[in-house]
Amino acid sequence: MTVAPPERTASTPLARYWHSLRLLATRDLRVRYSTSALGYVWSILDPLVMAGIYWFVFTQVFGRDVGAEPYIVFLLSALLPWTWFTGAVSDTTRAFIKEAKLVRSTKIPRTIWVVSLVMSKGIEFIASLPVLAFFVIISGATVNANILYFPLAIIIQGILTVGVGLIVAPLVVFFRDLERAVKLALRFLFYASPIIYGVTDLPPNLHFWAAFNPLSGIFSLYRGAFFPEQLGSPDDWFMVWVSAAMSIVILCIGMLVFKRTIRSVLKEI
Repeated sequence: MTVAPPERTASTPLARYWHSLRLLATRDLRVRYSTSALGYVWSILDPLVMAGIYWFVFTQVFGRDVGAEPYIVFLLSALLPWTWFTGAVSDTTRAFIKEAKLVRSTKIPRTIWVVSLVMSKGIEFIASLPVLAFFVIISGATVNANILYFPLAIIIQGILTVGVGLIVAPLVVFFRDLERAVKLALRFLFYASPIIYGVTDLPPNLHFWAAFNPLSGIFSLYRGAFFPEQLGSPDDWFMVWVSAAMSIVILCIGMLVFKRTIRSVLKEI
């Protein structure tokens, strides 16, 4: 009589980290929609309404002189990833304060509380892409080979967002006013980023400096799938590589800040 070997469980640190991350991200999504009648619709309603407002204002009221046609696709290809970024960063300001007891009592790496929020918002972003596809179809926009850079844009944005979250989450514990400051900074960043306009719509003397907003290159990667001119020159790719480099630097800074503050955070909460 032979005995079947015991089932292998996730035992490596990386496997345990991924398992915990998946559970927390799934829980965040379930809690977020458990009391909502519309559920998934809310994840796309805000950027959809914003896109509709800007489309109406710039095309019907003032006569658009920014962006590219079809303008609704131009807007959504940046508004949807912006919603992921701003939603995740806003949530990380409450990552430790909201669930202080659970954070203190668990033995899992505390970075998971930040990464899981970014991951759950990222899942919402991916789930909203059919809406973008719908407007691409009805507006007659064309899709080109640059759509292959979509995963690269998602990876760079994920790195950037986690890095910002790792900086913000622990510091808010010590400086509670930082939560409101982050909201104001995000509001400013919205207009400082090429969302309702493109980088080429900026004055020429600002093109170089726009590259040092990491979101500029990320949005160009998304938009390049429908507007090839967004990735049509060496300057455009310079902006993309600067965005990637800055995202990695911000992640490294975030990990350093997090490592140096987490013990004090656990005592404070």
